[in-house]
Amino acid sequence: MQLTNLQPTFSSTFLPPTMQRARDGMILHQALHVVAKLNVADLLEAGFGTAADLARELKVNEGALYRTLRLLASQGIFEETCARTFRNTATSSLLRTGVPGSVRALFVFWGGEFCYPCFGDLLYSVQTGEPSRTKLAGMDGFEYLRQNPELARIFDDAMTTMSELTGPAIAAAYDFGAWGSLMDVGGGNGILLAHILRAHHGLRGVLADQVSVLERARQRNFLGGDLEARATMEPCDFFQAIPSGCRAYLMKSVIHDWTDEQSRTILLNCRKAIPANGALLLVEFALAGENLPSTGKFIDLAMLVLTGGRERTVDEYRELLASGGFRLNQVIQTPAEFAIIEAIPA
Repeated sequence: MQLTNLQPTFSSTFLPPTMQRARDGMILHQALHVVAKLNVADLLEAGFGTAADLARELKVNEGALYRTLRLLASQGIFEETCARTFRNTATSSLLRTGVPGSVRALFVFWGGEFCYPCFGDLLYSVQTGEPSRTKLAGMDGFEYLRQNPELARIFDDAMTTMSELTGPAIAAAYDFGAWGSLMDVGGGNGILLAHILRAHHGLRGVLADQVSVLERARQRNFLGGDLEARATMEPCDFFQAIPSGCRAYLMKSVIHDWTDEQSRTILLNCRKAIPANGALLLVEFALAGENLPSTGKFIDLAMLVLTGGRERTVDEYRELLASGGFRLNQVIQTPAEFAIIEAIPA
């Protein structure tokens, strides 16, 4: 049989478009994880253009690597310039290390050992309401990170990337400087606090977190240099006690990690530390209404399988804050999709 003038045809009629995107999205995500983990975008920038050159440098299977890059090129993430030869696009350049807007660390984290297997066991979490991360590891997810320093470093890199991407928008959306002093509780490496201090020059900042986290923060030194005179660090376990000494207390993506009962314990400890003329500032996703899409609804399922926590609506935050001794005062939506939830002592 002679085949002439064959043109590829594609039809997705056997699946509704949303279902097809869902199926393809899993494969695409893990392909991105692989090339991010292997630093392919960095190597392309350094001149390793062919699949053969890349495979030799990375010590991986050439055919399998080519097939992965071919898929990603079909989605505009890389470009195949000639047979089995690739270059970066504006999109794949964001997978490079250390460039402005880089998302490499996020794909290394989300597709790796800590996160991805948990979604494969989402059914367990739906059946029990418990995080599949605990089932898979035999321990709380944060304890698992403490016992696995390399995973903790990957987690830190991902959270740092998130703060780099969202920090400027959050810092600009609210008058943090009006409080004079701000403690970032559970603030990790301090990068969000650094963005806020740079945007509000009269503000004094304190980074409060566990001793091991503060040690990593000192190594990364986001609060050094021109910020050193205005930034200090204090050890803190927010389930036990929170240091006093500031008027405003910030917690970004902290409360969503925990159940209502655990969150109430944290809020009650905040209430003990915050003066009557102070404020608690939660930076969290505020869930959109019924049938409306939002990033928070995706992250909500991530919290279900990873930590047992959850995202909440504004009304749910109002109720939770009241149980911890606070009154929700206002909600400021930021361009970064996060909301700044300002609460004052009741």
